[in-house]
Amino acid sequence: MSVKASGPTVMERHVTALVVGAGPAGLMAADVLSAAGHKVLIAEAKPSPARKFLMAGKSGLNLTKAEPYEACLAAFGSASDALKPMLDDFGPDDVMAWAKALDQPLFTGSTGRVFPKAMKASPLLRAWLARLQSRGVDLERNWRWTGWEKGRARFDTPGGPCVVDAQAMVLACGGASWARLGSDGSWAAHFPDTQTAPFQPANVGINVVWSAHMQPHFGKALKGIALEADGRRSRGEVVITATGIEGGGVYPLSPALRDGATLMIDLCPDLSADTVRARLDRPRGKTSLANHLRKTLKLGPLARTLLMECARPLPQDIAPIIKNLPVPVQGMRPLDEAISVAGGLRFDALDDTLMVLDRPGVFAAGEMLDWEAPTGGYLITASLATGRWAGQAAAGWIDRIC
Repeated sequence: MSVKASGPTVMERHVTALVVGAGPAGLMAADVLSAAGHKVLIAEAKPSPARKFLMAGKSGLNLTKAEPYEACLAAFGSASDALKPMLDDFGPDDVMAWAKALDQPLFTGSTGRVFPKAMKASPLLRAWLARLQSRGVDLERNWRWTGWEKGRARFDTPGGPCVVDAQAMVLACGGASWARLGSDGSWAAHFPDTQTAPFQPANVGINVVWSAHMQPHFGKALKGIALEADGRRSRGEVVITATGIEGGGVYPLSPALRDGATLMIDLCPDLSADTVRARLDRPRGKTSLANHLRKTLKLGPLARTLLMECARPLPQDIAPIIKNLPVPVQGMRPLDEAISVAGGLRFDALDDTLMVLDRPGVFAAGEMLDWEAPTGGYLITASLATGRWAGQAAAGWIDRIC
């Protein structure tokens, strides 16, 4: 059906359940709604679904983490209390069971990270989409949500503008990083500023202005280190780039570094300062300091250059500097380079079912909510959990009003 407005013809569509966004949260909401017997329309802004999910699969698709539940919950920091009901309902064990039900064998790495044996996202996504299609779920591509029109969702579509009247709606519009994959944060313009927290980069590299001495090491990995900011410690390698530092070792420190905390690197995390000092006190004769550091502490060329870069002139007792090397951070890398974001739709704008307080029947899920998590499978786990929670609530809403 269509109606003639003052401008171009506006199509109208009436559905039981509308899901905006075909990432993990949106697909999970559609999964739950369709399993409950409701007819579902998914509107996706890009030409194909789950683009960020597929991109994550290029590095193995870390679905979740096998660890005590308390540790999983704690990883979400200040958002733990808000996310607890969703993660109680659908935690890491449930994520693994869900993937296996889609005929995706899994394996757990030495750090507890859980991956499909296929080490990519496409087989899981194909199986998931096939299940949704078998239940009659419609997926419209290149449908960009542009806000509200008399309480209905408005879209720009390949066939022109369209308004959709739905009994329940789940928004799963993503965050504001990797805009080319669909998460551009433009949805925030459709909410009052009081309902959203500003987007900030999470799991992202840092800016450092290097001297020319560091240039030969650009692109090289610094391994066997620990990093610390504002009392939080992280073990993992990083890569030195022309613009600063990237990698899994620095990503967990994003919240503290965004707030201006000092980044410290421990170049010998398995040795105490006293042990480092004792080894350096060994007679070195005519051996250069660089070779002495290599022989006594096994510091490689990159670690030695970084030491000189950040601590020159070196003090007489360099053991404390080796254990706590301050790095002159000049802010975070741009939002669009971030793996994920902090900020988004605030939990105090939602009720306990993730329904938007001033829009009855409209629920929200996934990265568009105001939470952040470190890498390690937490992002996908919480996206699935909130998508399931919102989908269940939307299904209950439909049952009550029908």
